[in-house]
Amino acid sequence: MQKKLPAEIRLLDDNLVNQIAAGEVVERPASLLKELLENSLDAGATEIRIHIDRGGIKRVSVNDNGSGIPHDQIPLAVSRHATSKLSSADDLFNLATMGFRGEALPSIAAVSRLTLKTRVADEDSGYEYRAHGGTPVSEIRPIAHPVGTTVEIEDLFVNTPARRKFLRTESTEFNHCDAVVRKIALGNPSVAIDFMRDGKTVFQTYRATDVATMSERMIKVCGQPFTNQSMYIDYAVDGYALEGWIGLPTFSRSQRDLQYFFVNGRSVTDHLASHAVKRAYSDVLYHGRHPAFVLFLKLDSRLVDVNVHPAKNEVRFRESRMVYDFLFRTLNRAVAGISPEEGEVALPLPDAGRVQGRWSGAASGSQQRIRMPASDQASGSLTANIWDMGLNPSGSTTEKEEDEDLPPLGHAVAQIKGVYILAENKDGMILVDMHAAHERITYESLKQQLDSQDSIRTQPLLVPIRIAMSFSEVRCLESHKDELGRLGFEIEVFAEDQVVIRTVPELLKNNDIETMIRDTASDLLEHGSSDRPRNAINEVLSSIACHGAVRANRKLEILEMNALLRQIESVERSGQCNHGRPTWMSLTMVELDKWFMRGR
Repeated sequence: MQKKLPAEIRLLDDNLVNQIAAGEVVERPASLLKELLENSLDAGATEIRIHIDRGGIKRVSVNDNGSGIPHDQIPLAVSRHATSKLSSADDLFNLATMGFRGEALPSIAAVSRLTLKTRVADEDSGYEYRAHGGTPVSEIRPIAHPVGTTVEIEDLFVNTPARRKFLRTESTEFNHCDAVVRKIALGNPSVAIDFMRDGKTVFQTYRATDVATMSERMIKVCGQPFTNQSMYIDYAVDGYALEGWIGLPTFSRSQRDLQYFFVNGRSVTDHLASHAVKRAYSDVLYHGRHPAFVLFLKLDSRLVDVNVHPAKNEVRFRESRMVYDFLFRTLNRAVAGISPEEGEVALPLPDAGRVQGRWSGAASGSQQRIRMPASDQASGSLTANIWDMGLNPSGSTTEKEEDEDLPPLGHAVAQIKGVYILAENKDGMILVDMHAAHERITYESLKQQLDSQDSIRTQPLLVPIRIAMSFSEVRCLESHKDELGRLGFEIEVFAEDQVVIRTVPELLKNNDIETMIRDTASDLLEHGSSDRPRNAINEVLSSIACHGAVRANRKLEILEMNALLRQIESVERSGQCNHGRPTWMSLTMVELDKWFMRGR
């Protein structure tokens, strides 16, 4: 058999090099739009106008009022590996700009018709550069143009029809472009953005300078429902700062389509942050639903590497565990602290103005939420029946306070169909699902009892469970042995690839222990923590609470209803039952007047 000769190594021609680079930078219209917008931001633009035609396949135009490009540097701007954003290797790890890729403009030009118009403040006129397929079609010539830059990309993949076939429908491509613009709009509140599609305005935002004006921008970008049913948070400690809006647990989504996370102003997709947020909401969301949020994390740029992905939509934290703990603890406290005064759930009403909740904290502070003394929490041990409501009517009052002294959920007026409590507060009316509310009260009480015990009651296994695992999983479980022991698991390493479970929590004796331990080891390896054992225990407590909560058609006296209202105000996560259903809703007098057209 004839031996194959080695292929000759040769340099690629410039056209092929540019098209390969374009494959890295330009996947679809949205990716080139992202590059152009980030260039505008890095040029200090405060106003950006975007025009998209036919989903960006036909045309993408970005105009800004940034610093512009000096006419003698235009050739460099459209040359590969040329940038004004880096001066040394150290700048790679301390980026103060959205990006630095020198391939963007030349790579985009290599697969489209590009027109660049720009002017700097100290030049008398603007200048225009045009290229087709990466080849200049005219000399750089002077034109009339305001200070700033306009980049127009037409006929994407005009000279690479094979790649054009991989594009989706115009509607799908526009949706990707729309997602890019919305992230830029949220992450850069000081920049006014005018976004148009096929000659029609998609949305227009003005510069946001404070929380109020940022809320107005969020209405246009995220929609009125999220803005109305979200809570503003602002917390900083030990060099980390988290600011933004988190949706109320009753405002959840079937998809992860309303989740925006920014690190030092850069929009990123980070599984670490996603897991921390999901964990913070784990006890209040309906099954299969996802939280909505717009969050801004700020930390020292030296502690985050943004160069782990070519598109810079992923980051790597130097102290990932500390970042995770900061995100989870901050959000968990915020979600738990949503009180009846903050976490209002209103019946749907057109044009009804709502007031957002707000939570803030400091390193030494605590959550600002109303706590009113509950008379008596649900009693009984974890293994005892808790059919008694645990309400003490003697703790309630029969006197009518003045409106300004009314508690957040007011005073009970009546019971409706043996299911709901109708109450009146200073703003209007409150409707409470008494079973759902008492279920949350009982559940939180059981968790507090469990946490207050010195140790969890355990169940020795008559036949220990031997589990074969990978070496890394065994080592991981061994390093978390004490933590799992506090939850009631006695785990021993049997071999390099096996562990033995000798004791389990009594509450979980009927669960699939092997699957739980395997999943726990997987979580520990990926995230450094796992909530699976505690979540399984909480599911049992939730079931106990559900069976122990007051049932429909049970007649309650006014004093009992008021006692239940006071307990709702004092318990954490009171806006939802254990299954994520709302426990109460409100209607203000303004909303009631609108329903009945009073004052018209």
